[in-house]
Amino acid sequence: MAVNLWTLAPGLAGGLGLFLLGMSMMTDGLKLAAGPALERILAGATRTRLHALGSGVLVTAVVQSSSAVTVATIGFVNAGLLSLGPALWVLFGANVGTSMTSWMVALAGLKFKIEALALPLIGVGVVLRLTGEGKRRGALGSALAGFGLLFLGITMLQQSFTGLADQITLPQGEGALPVAAQVGLGMLMTVLMQSSSAAMAIALTAAQGGLLTMHGAAAVVIGANIGTTVTALLAAVGATPNARRAAAAHVVFNLVTAGVALALLPWLLVALASATQWLGLSSEPAAGLALFHTVFNVLGVMLMWPLASSLTSWLQQRFRAREDNEAQPRYLDDNVLQVPTLAVGALKREVARIGHTAVRLARRASGGAAPAALVRDQAIVMQLDDTVESFVERMNRSAMPQHASEQLARVLRVLRYHETTVEQAFAAAPVLAPAGSSAEVRTLHDRFVQSADALLALCDPQAEEPPALDAAALGMEDAYEALKVGLLAAVAAGYARFAEAEDALRRYSALRRAAQQATKARRRWPVSEEPAPT
Repeated sequence: MAVNLWTLAPGLAGGLGLFLLGMSMMTDGLKLAAGPALERILAGATRTRLHALGSGVLVTAVVQSSSAVTVATIGFVNAGLLSLGPALWVLFGANVGTSMTSWMVALAGLKFKIEALALPLIGVGVVLRLTGEGKRRGALGSALAGFGLLFLGITMLQQSFTGLADQITLPQGEGALPVAAQVGLGMLMTVLMQSSSAAMAIALTAAQGGLLTMHGAAAVVIGANIGTTVTALLAAVGATPNARRAAAAHVVFNLVTAGVALALLPWLLVALASATQWLGLSSEPAAGLALFHTVFNVLGVMLMWPLASSLTSWLQQRFRAREDNEAQPRYLDDNVLQVPTLAVGALKREVARIGHTAVRLARRASGGAAPAALVRDQAIVMQLDDTVESFVERMNRSAMPQHASEQLARVLRVLRYHETTVEQAFAAAPVLAPAGSSAEVRTLHDRFVQSADALLALCDPQAEEPPALDAAALGMEDAYEALKVGLLAAVAAGYARFAEAEDALRRYSALRRAAQQATKARRRWPVSEEPAPT
């Protein structure tokens, strides 16, 4: 027996490896081939619950990865393209969309002799990939080759499980302990392989090979769904509050659905057996399990339908501590790094927060605040700058399309303007008229400070509409020149001490420089989402 097990072990390992490699290639290829269409589908998923749900199902069915859809959805929430409510329905739809993998395995991978199709798919896919590097044709080639490898892996798994059917015993029975062991097996496989699709494929092939009963395989499927929550929780570690809320919704959905499905499991299997016959599906376990997986997730959607509004409200009240800390990033987390466009969008919103704080600091300086009163805002900007720098370094570790690279360069240029605004405003504080100034100088001082403050107010990057800055900027320049001439005239006439006037002029110049830098940043904001003309 030991010899036979060791003989079959390479087939099991190789089959699983081919399946995971094929799934990865297929997912990456389909995401690249579909391109912006997937983003448009997700970004438009805000009209109704059904539309958001259908978008999640459709996109997951296309890219064959609920994890990829979850990451993209979180990225759209962070970028402000999706609010949390619609995002939850996209995530719920992604769970339903994963059942397409089960149907693909059941109806194609196990029912037919797929080797004759798998090898040509791999051959054609590799040719397309080699001849279309960096193009949509190459991405499609990767997807085709991935399909072939996936089916080849399923064939190897099926052959290995058939050989093991008489030699090993997986947890059997319908009691509490056996079912718990079966659920645990599904969870363990998903956590170890970081792929619920791979766990599903193993459960289906094991049931087809006689290692698991229908009841046991269904429990493994439930466990695999629970196991995906571990991936979501890991993705939420150190992530933004919205990412944590989305991960929490994913966990709630899967746990509630799994609990109800386990409680109803015997009756569900009886009903599904009748449905399988009525639909004319194969009587083999794989088809029944694929149907169970679909019904299982649809049942979860039905359970969440009346609870979604309450769940959204509850999640909005969670994870607020980080949002209340302005020095913590709200939009940057590693979940969006896999999609450069989303990463740049998240970075833009974080830079807008930095700009808002920079403008606030400069306006407080123009109002006469001392440097000690500005330290908090300065520390917020510095800490966020460090976070942005680290995030950009991680972005640059992966390939980035030209449009995203150009957008990144523009965002970093605007960030530099915000940093200079803070530096100059801090150097200007406190902006006060020289002691003993004449009424005329005080009037000129008030005019300049008011014009600088009005210009800075227009420079807030979180303002909804880009303001017309030219008139305000010209007014500040005129006020500055008048103040400088008036102050120097007061020194020449002996009405002001030279040292005090020189110090005041240095501060006025720094405030003017801060307002100029904020104006440059605002003129270049928002950074266009459209590709630069070629």
